[in-house]
Amino acid sequence: MEHFSHATAFADPLSIDGVPQRTVWQTVKSILPFLWPKQRHDMQARVVIAVACLLLGRTANVYGPIVLKDLIDGLESLVRTTQSIDITLDPGSAIAGLVSLALMYGLMVFLPGALTELRSAVFTPVSEFAQRVIGLKAFSHIHDLSMRFHLDRRTGGLSRAIERGTRALQQITGLFAFNIAPTLFEIGLVSVYLAVTYPVKYVLVILIAVVGYVAFTLIFTEWRTKFRREMVSQESRATSIGVDSLLNFETVKYFGNEKYEADRYNDALLRYMDAAVKSQDTLGMLNAGQLIARVLCQVTILVLAVQDHAAGQLSTGEVVMINTFMLQLFIPLGFLGSSYRMIRQSMVDMEYMFQLLDLNPEVRDDTDAAPLKVNQGEIRFKDVSFTYERGRRVLSDINFSIDEGRTVAVVGPSGSGKSTLSRLLYRFYDTQEGSIFIDGQDITHVTQASLRNTIGIVPQDTVLFNDTIRYNIRYGNPLATDMEVENAAKLASIHDFITSLPQGYETRVGERGLKLSGGEKQRVAIARTVLKNPKILVLDEATSALDIKTEREIQAALEEVAKNRTTLVIAHRLSTIVNADEILVLTAGEIIERGSHLALVKADGTYAEMWRRQKEAADEIEKIQEIFTGDELRSLQIEADKLSE
Repeated sequence: MEHFSHATAFADPLSIDGVPQRTVWQTVKSILPFLWPKQRHDMQARVVIAVACLLLGRTANVYGPIVLKDLIDGLESLVRTTQSIDITLDPGSAIAGLVSLALMYGLMVFLPGALTELRSAVFTPVSEFAQRVIGLKAFSHIHDLSMRFHLDRRTGGLSRAIERGTRALQQITGLFAFNIAPTLFEIGLVSVYLAVTYPVKYVLVILIAVVGYVAFTLIFTEWRTKFRREMVSQESRATSIGVDSLLNFETVKYFGNEKYEADRYNDALLRYMDAAVKSQDTLGMLNAGQLIARVLCQVTILVLAVQDHAAGQLSTGEVVMINTFMLQLFIPLGFLGSSYRMIRQSMVDMEYMFQLLDLNPEVRDDTDAAPLKVNQGEIRFKDVSFTYERGRRVLSDINFSIDEGRTVAVVGPSGSGKSTLSRLLYRFYDTQEGSIFIDGQDITHVTQASLRNTIGIVPQDTVLFNDTIRYNIRYGNPLATDMEVENAAKLASIHDFITSLPQGYETRVGERGLKLSGGEKQRVAIARTVLKNPKILVLDEATSALDIKTEREIQAALEEVAKNRTTLVIAHRLSTIVNADEILVLTAGEIIERGSHLALVKADGTYAEMWRRQKEAADEIEKIQEIFTGDELRSLQIEADKLSE
């Protein structure tokens, strides 16, 4: 039984708001530069050689039936000669000529196949090169897109789009180079030869049949493309649902929603199945229409040839030649129909990937952006206002500075805009009003890469790669030595834990680091940031999800890391920022209080009230530490934090 409808709940994975759908010609124009890459003369030479092989192979294919015609007519002539009383003719020389024609015919049969294989060997590296380059370009472009885009999209759908798009590019180039282009060239050669040598009626029949065949194929294929589009859409939807559900399997288990997730997945599979059945049924109709067109043309040509042969206008060899032409043309024409269908399907597959490439990043470097030059690492927010959505202001007129080596903490209730400050500092978004400066340089006028290389962050939710502990720490500096990795781990107070594991630093952490506890993941994140050695440090609620005991251990490591660094602390628990040089109290996007911990407590304002509530909650937690441990204690701490807001 269906309990819900997904039609309106799930965005179409083949469309992007604000990006128009591409025409076929636009997609083709986008493909061509990858097949004729600038600065890669070796690839261009391969394309030229492949085209030469195509022309020579198809020319030989057309010349084969002509040789066969001469061979058959020669045999007939030899038979007539041997039956005549004219003994002056030499049958031996005639037979030698026929043997030569037979050998020539064998060569014409061999050359197209051999040249096709050579063309394939020459052109395959071009196709693979294009596939690699466009896949890399799409992957890099998606990384360049804004935070807003990634918050709105589904990772499973994005990865599937790149996979389908790159595979479709290879399929399109292969089909066009090895099927459509050779077939069209051969049809042209045969038409020219017949038009010059034989009555025009043969050419007219061929052209009418080919035009009708191609027109029927194109029109019918265009009509049934919507079923393929629906198949792709529902496949992406099913993949996204599956990936999303598996990544969040703990949440599924917590709420007992296994059947709910299975129903969502089944709904997408049912829609896919329905589209797939319609696609297959219409494919059968298309194949039947193509078969009728081929048979009608071949029968018409054969009837005309037989009539002309009976009237003495065509020899037996010419009848065989014309019929052979028809067989050679319509066999690949049969594949032409399927090739076009596959190309149109591939165009649909590539459509979303090229839409992604058409999407401009929300945050972009200026054309004259220079690398950020950091000496002191001083940060200044000047008159900064920001909104994620129209009508929902998150920050209003924010002003504060962090001098070299000093620590400024920002506190406030959930939704007050604390984490938005770090996102703006990293330039995941640009401010609508005001500016952010580092050492007097507006961060919108420097390169994003240099800006982010200057800043290190320990986030609240540390997500690790499904790789080894060593890999995850080294991610802060991929060029670091093993010794540097281990020194960073020691500073983060996690080296001893790592070495106690059976596989040590080669221990795999699992999907998103789920094999490690929250405190262990945070220490890995600290070690990773230490290895990056940033001048500016951001601690974004780095201990809010930990119990008190683990928090104190992590806090000691964080304070060690923050020494001599300009530090912005976004805090939920006030006990972690009592030593900050300045504390900003943020409410509804506005700074309502600022000062040191002692000064704010004495002022007996909002901060003082938050401090009293958290202190009372922390005292209660400490009283029951001996009763509850591990996850129970952590859950109690999180509940206490919520109550203290």
